[in-house]
Amino acid sequence: MLRVSVAFETLSSHGPMSAASLSLGRTRFSGPRDQARHPHRASIVHELRLISLTASTMRAAPGQCYIGSVRTLIPVVLALLLSGNAAAQKTVSFPTEDGGVVYADVYGKGDRGVVLAHGGRFDKESWEKQARTLAAAEFRVLALDFRGYGKSRGPGQFDPMSAPLHLDVLAAVRYLRKTGAKSVSVVGASMGGGAAGDASIASLPGEIDRVVLLGAAPNGPADKLKSSTLFIVARDDTSADGPRLPRIREQFEKAPGPKQLIILDGSAHAQYLFQTNQGDRVMREILRFLSAK
Repeated sequence: MLRVSVAFETLSSHGPMSAASLSLGRTRFSGPRDQARHPHRASIVHELRLISLTASTMRAAPGQCYIGSVRTLIPVVLALLLSGNAAAQKTVSFPTEDGGVVYADVYGKGDRGVVLAHGGRFDKESWEKQARTLAAAEFRVLALDFRGYGKSRGPGQFDPMSAPLHLDVLAAVRYLRKTGAKSVSVVGASMGGGAAGDASIASLPGEIDRVVLLGAAPNGPADKLKSSTLFIVARDDTSADGPRLPRIREQFEKAPGPKQLIILDGSAHAQYLFQTNQGDRVMREILRFLSAK
Protein backbone atom coordinates (compact mmCIF):
# COMPACT_ATOMS: atom_id res chain seq x y z
CA MET A 1 0.00 0.00 0.00
CA LEU A 2 1.23 3.49 -0.79
CA ARG A 3 1.29 5.20 2.59
CA VAL A 4 2.43 8.80 2.75
CA SER A 5 3.01 10.26 6.18
CA VAL A 6 2.88 14.03 6.13
CA ALA A 7 3.84 16.34 8.98
CA PHE A 8 1.98 19.64 9.08
CA GLU A 9 3.62 22.57 10.82
CA THR A 10 1.15 24.59 12.82
CA LEU A 11 1.05 28.33 13.17
CA SER A 12 0.21 27.84 16.82
CA SER A 13 3.16 28.36 19.16
CA HIS A 14 1.78 26.16 21.91
CA GLY A 15 1.23 22.80 20.27
CA PRO A 16 3.37 20.05 18.74
CA MET A 17 3.30 19.14 15.08
CA SER A 18 0.40 16.95 14.08
CA ALA A 19 0.58 14.18 11.53
CA ALA A 20 -1.73 12.75 8.91
CA SER A 21 -1.36 9.59 6.92
CA LEU A 22 -2.79 8.84 3.48
CA SER A 23 -2.96 5.42 1.90
CA LEU A 24 -3.18 4.62 -1.78
CA GLY A 25 -2.22 1.68 -3.97
CA ARG A 26 0.00 -1.20 -2.87
CA THR A 27 3.40 0.36 -2.22
CA ARG A 28 4.71 1.74 1.01
CA PHE A 29 6.23 5.19 0.47
CA SER A 30 8.11 6.48 3.46
CA GLY A 31 11.88 6.15 3.36
CA PRO A 32 14.72 7.55 1.20
CA ARG A 33 14.67 4.55 -1.15
CA ASP A 34 11.00 5.12 -1.96
CA GLN A 35 11.61 8.83 -2.33
CA ALA A 36 14.31 8.13 -4.91
CA ARG A 37 11.96 5.72 -6.69
CA HIS A 38 9.12 8.27 -6.71
CA PRO A 39 10.82 11.72 -6.89
CA HIS A 40 7.56 13.40 -7.95
CA ARG A 41 5.77 12.24 -4.81
CA ALA A 42 8.80 12.90 -2.64
CA SER A 43 8.79 16.51 -3.75
CA ILE A 44 5.11 16.75 -2.88
CA VAL A 45 5.72 15.41 0.63
CA HIS A 46 8.48 17.98 1.08
CA GLU A 47 6.16 20.77 0.03
CA LEU A 48 3.34 19.51 2.23
CA ARG A 49 5.57 19.96 5.27
CA LEU A 50 5.20 23.66 4.68
CA ILE A 51 1.41 23.63 4.86
CA SER A 52 0.23 25.19 8.09
CA LEU A 53 -2.88 23.85 9.73
CA THR A 54 -4.75 24.73 12.87
CA ALA A 55 -8.08 23.57 14.12
CA SER A 56 -9.38 27.11 14.14
CA THR A 57 -9.77 29.82 11.54
CA MET A 58 -6.54 31.56 10.50
CA ARG A 59 -6.60 35.02 8.96
CA ALA A 60 -4.59 35.28 5.73
CA ALA A 61 -5.38 38.89 4.81
CA PRO A 62 -8.19 41.41 5.34
CA GLY A 63 -11.40 39.83 4.09
CA GLN A 64 -9.84 36.39 3.75
CA CYS A 65 -9.67 33.41 6.06
CA TYR A 66 -8.81 29.78 5.85
CA ILE A 67 -10.06 26.94 8.00
CA GLY A 68 -7.37 24.32 8.42
CA SER A 69 -8.43 20.74 8.68
CA VAL A 70 -7.13 17.46 7.41
CA ARG A 71 -10.54 16.73 5.90
CA THR A 72 -10.41 19.76 3.63
CA LEU A 73 -6.76 19.13 2.73
CA ILE A 74 -7.06 15.47 1.71
CA PRO A 75 -8.53 16.15 -1.79
CA VAL A 76 -5.64 18.52 -2.51
CA VAL A 77 -3.07 16.01 -1.27
CA LEU A 78 -4.56 13.22 -3.35
CA ALA A 79 -4.62 15.42 -6.44
CA LEU A 80 -0.95 16.24 -6.02
CA LEU A 81 -0.02 12.61 -5.42
CA LEU A 82 -1.90 11.35 -8.46
CA SER A 83 -1.06 14.19 -10.84
CA GLY A 84 1.80 12.28 -12.41
CA ASN A 85 -0.55 9.53 -13.58
CA ALA A 86 -3.12 11.53 -15.58
CA ALA A 87 -2.19 11.93 -19.24
CA ALA A 88 -3.74 13.93 -22.04
CA GLN A 89 -6.49 11.72 -23.39
CA LYS A 90 -7.12 13.38 -26.72
CA THR A 91 -6.97 16.51 -28.83
CA VAL A 92 -10.30 18.00 -29.87
CA SER A 93 -11.46 20.93 -31.96
CA PHE A 94 -14.63 23.00 -31.97
CA PRO A 95 -15.94 26.15 -33.68
CA THR A 96 -16.20 29.66 -32.26
CA GLU A 97 -19.24 31.85 -32.83
CA ASP A 98 -17.27 34.16 -35.18
CA GLY A 99 -16.17 31.40 -37.55
CA GLY A 100 -12.92 30.36 -35.90
CA VAL A 101 -11.72 26.90 -34.90
CA VAL A 102 -10.07 26.12 -31.58
CA TYR A 103 -7.87 23.09 -30.89
CA ALA A 104 -7.45 21.85 -27.35
CA ASP A 105 -6.11 18.98 -25.25
CA VAL A 106 -8.56 17.24 -22.93
CA TYR A 107 -7.44 15.58 -19.68
CA GLY A 108 -9.38 13.52 -17.19
CA LYS A 109 -13.03 12.67 -16.71
CA GLY A 110 -15.91 13.96 -14.66
CA ASP A 111 -18.75 16.43 -14.73
CA ARG A 112 -16.73 19.36 -13.35
CA GLY A 113 -15.01 21.12 -16.24
CA VAL A 114 -12.03 23.47 -16.19
CA VAL A 115 -10.74 25.49 -19.15
CA LEU A 116 -7.06 26.50 -19.07
CA ALA A 117 -6.29 29.68 -21.06
CA HIS A 118 -2.60 30.35 -21.69
CA GLY A 119 -0.59 33.56 -21.72
CA GLY A 120 0.91 35.23 -24.78
CA ARG A 121 4.26 33.43 -24.56
CA PHE A 122 2.74 30.03 -23.90
CA ASP A 123 0.44 27.47 -25.55
CA LYS A 124 -1.87 24.64 -24.55
CA GLU A 125 1.01 22.25 -23.87
CA SER A 126 2.39 24.62 -21.23
CA TRP A 127 -0.47 23.62 -18.91
CA GLU A 128 0.33 19.90 -18.91
CA LYS A 129 1.50 19.63 -15.29
CA GLN A 130 -1.38 21.72 -13.94
CA ALA A 131 -3.89 19.88 -16.13
CA ARG A 132 -2.72 16.52 -14.76
CA THR A 133 -3.09 17.75 -11.19
CA LEU A 134 -6.63 18.99 -11.86
CA ALA A 135 -7.54 15.77 -13.68
CA ALA A 136 -6.34 13.76 -10.67
CA ALA A 137 -8.77 15.81 -8.56
CA GLU A 138 -11.58 14.55 -10.84
CA PHE A 139 -11.92 17.61 -13.03
CA ARG A 140 -12.28 17.28 -16.78
CA VAL A 141 -9.68 19.72 -18.07
CA LEU A 142 -9.51 21.42 -21.45
CA ALA A 143 -6.30 23.31 -22.28
CA LEU A 144 -6.86 25.39 -25.41
CA ASP A 145 -4.67 27.02 -28.02
CA PHE A 146 -5.93 30.52 -28.74
CA ARG A 147 -6.44 31.56 -32.36
CA GLY A 148 -3.04 32.24 -33.86
CA TYR A 149 -1.42 29.47 -31.79
CA GLY A 150 -0.90 25.91 -33.01
CA LYS A 151 -3.72 24.92 -35.37
CA SER A 152 -6.29 27.30 -33.88
CA ARG A 153 -7.48 30.03 -36.19
CA GLY A 154 -10.03 32.80 -36.42
CA PRO A 155 -10.50 36.52 -37.00
CA GLY A 156 -7.59 38.49 -35.55
CA GLN A 157 -5.29 35.47 -35.40
CA PHE A 158 -2.28 37.45 -36.63
CA ASP A 159 -2.58 39.87 -33.70
CA PRO A 160 -3.96 37.82 -30.81
CA MET A 161 -3.55 40.61 -28.29
CA SER A 162 -6.30 42.57 -30.04
CA ALA A 163 -8.36 39.55 -31.17
CA PRO A 164 -11.67 38.55 -29.53
CA LEU A 165 -10.03 35.79 -27.50
CA HIS A 166 -12.96 35.62 -25.09
CA LEU A 167 -14.88 33.90 -27.90
CA ASP A 168 -12.30 31.08 -27.84
CA VAL A 169 -12.84 30.70 -24.09
CA LEU A 170 -16.62 30.72 -24.46
CA ALA A 171 -16.39 28.10 -27.20
CA ALA A 172 -14.30 25.91 -24.87
CA VAL A 173 -16.77 26.36 -22.01
CA ARG A 174 -19.70 25.44 -24.26
CA TYR A 175 -17.84 22.42 -25.65
CA LEU A 176 -17.36 21.05 -22.13
CA ARG A 177 -21.00 21.65 -21.27
CA LYS A 178 -22.22 19.99 -24.46
CA THR A 179 -20.08 16.96 -23.68
CA GLY A 180 -21.36 16.40 -20.15
CA ALA A 181 -19.92 19.01 -17.78
CA LYS A 182 -22.44 20.24 -15.20
CA SER A 183 -20.20 23.12 -14.14
CA VAL A 184 -17.30 24.83 -15.89
CA SER A 185 -14.64 27.11 -14.45
CA VAL A 186 -11.80 28.92 -16.23
CA VAL A 187 -8.18 29.45 -15.21
CA GLY A 188 -6.55 32.17 -17.29
CA ALA A 189 -3.01 33.56 -17.20
CA SER A 190 -1.96 37.01 -18.41
CA MET A 191 -3.49 37.36 -21.90
CA GLY A 192 -5.60 34.30 -21.17
CA GLY A 193 -6.69 35.81 -17.87
CA GLY A 194 -8.03 38.89 -19.62
CA ALA A 195 -9.86 36.61 -22.06
CA ALA A 196 -11.24 34.52 -19.18
CA GLY A 197 -12.57 37.62 -17.43
CA ASP A 198 -14.11 38.95 -20.62
CA ALA A 199 -15.69 35.54 -21.27
CA SER A 200 -17.33 35.69 -17.84
CA ILE A 201 -18.67 39.16 -18.63
CA ALA A 202 -20.06 37.98 -21.99
CA SER A 203 -21.37 34.65 -20.72
CA LEU A 204 -24.92 33.68 -19.90
CA PRO A 205 -25.76 33.69 -16.18
CA GLY A 206 -24.44 30.49 -14.61
CA GLU A 207 -22.51 29.47 -17.71
CA ILE A 208 -19.08 29.97 -16.08
CA ASP A 209 -18.99 28.95 -12.44
CA ARG A 210 -15.62 30.32 -11.28
CA VAL A 211 -12.69 32.19 -12.77
CA VAL A 212 -9.04 32.22 -11.67
CA LEU A 213 -6.97 35.13 -13.01
CA LEU A 214 -3.18 34.78 -12.80
CA GLY A 215 -1.42 38.14 -13.12
CA ALA A 216 -4.46 39.45 -14.95
CA ALA A 217 -7.80 41.21 -14.76
CA PRO A 218 -10.72 41.53 -17.17
CA ASN A 219 -10.22 43.90 -20.08
CA GLY A 220 -13.88 44.81 -19.75
CA PRO A 221 -15.69 46.28 -16.73
CA ALA A 222 -15.03 44.05 -13.73
CA ASP A 223 -18.37 44.93 -12.16
CA LYS A 224 -20.01 42.92 -14.96
CA LEU A 225 -18.26 39.64 -14.03
CA LYS A 226 -20.79 36.83 -13.62
CA SER A 227 -18.51 34.34 -11.84
CA SER A 228 -16.83 33.91 -8.47
CA THR A 229 -13.30 35.16 -9.02
CA LEU A 230 -9.86 34.44 -7.58
CA PHE A 231 -7.11 36.94 -8.47
CA ILE A 232 -3.49 35.81 -7.92
CA VAL A 233 -0.61 38.20 -8.60
CA ALA A 234 2.99 38.72 -7.49
CA ARG A 235 3.54 41.98 -5.66
CA ASP A 236 6.35 43.16 -7.96
CA ASP A 237 4.94 41.81 -11.23
CA THR A 238 5.70 44.55 -13.75
CA SER A 239 4.98 45.15 -17.44
CA ALA A 240 6.36 47.77 -19.82
CA ASP A 241 3.59 50.06 -18.53
CA GLY A 242 4.57 49.64 -14.90
CA PRO A 243 3.42 47.49 -11.94
CA ARG A 244 0.42 45.29 -12.62
CA LEU A 245 -0.87 45.15 -9.07
CA PRO A 246 -2.56 48.60 -8.96
CA ARG A 247 -4.84 47.86 -11.92
CA ILE A 248 -5.54 44.31 -10.75
CA ARG A 249 -6.43 45.61 -7.30
CA GLU A 250 -8.68 48.25 -8.87
CA GLN A 251 -10.51 45.63 -10.92
CA PHE A 252 -10.74 43.37 -7.88
CA GLU A 253 -12.41 46.15 -5.88
CA LYS A 254 -14.99 46.61 -8.65
CA ALA A 255 -15.72 42.91 -9.09
CA PRO A 256 -18.85 41.49 -7.45
CA GLY A 257 -18.45 38.77 -4.84
CA PRO A 258 -17.63 36.10 -4.05
CA LYS A 259 -14.05 37.12 -4.79
CA GLN A 260 -10.55 36.84 -3.39
CA LEU A 261 -7.21 38.52 -4.06
CA ILE A 262 -3.96 36.71 -3.20
CA ILE A 263 -0.77 38.76 -3.42
CA LEU A 264 2.43 36.74 -3.49
CA ASP A 265 5.99 37.85 -2.87
CA GLY A 266 8.24 38.22 -5.91
CA SER A 267 7.90 39.42 -9.47
CA ALA A 268 6.99 36.30 -11.49
CA HIS A 269 4.20 36.91 -13.97
CA ALA A 270 1.19 34.62 -14.47
CA GLN A 271 2.26 31.12 -15.60
CA TYR A 272 5.86 31.89 -14.65
CA LEU A 273 4.66 31.62 -11.04
CA PHE A 274 4.61 27.84 -11.50
CA GLN A 275 8.37 27.94 -12.14
CA THR A 276 9.11 29.55 -8.77
CA ASN A 277 9.23 28.15 -5.24
CA GLN A 278 5.63 29.37 -4.87
CA GLY A 279 4.35 27.27 -7.74
CA ASP A 280 2.96 24.52 -5.54
CA ARG A 281 1.19 27.06 -3.36
CA VAL A 282 -0.44 28.61 -6.44
CA MET A 283 -1.68 25.16 -7.49
CA ARG A 284 -3.02 24.47 -4.01
CA GLU A 285 -4.90 27.78 -4.00
CA ILE A 286 -6.43 27.00 -7.39
CA LEU A 287 -7.51 23.53 -6.25
CA ARG A 288 -8.94 24.93 -3.03
CA PHE A 289 -10.92 27.60 -4.87
CA LEU A 290 -12.27 25.27 -7.55
CA SER A 291 -13.11 22.52 -5.04
CA ALA A 292 -14.86 24.67 -2.44
CA LYS A 293 -18.54 23.95 -1.95
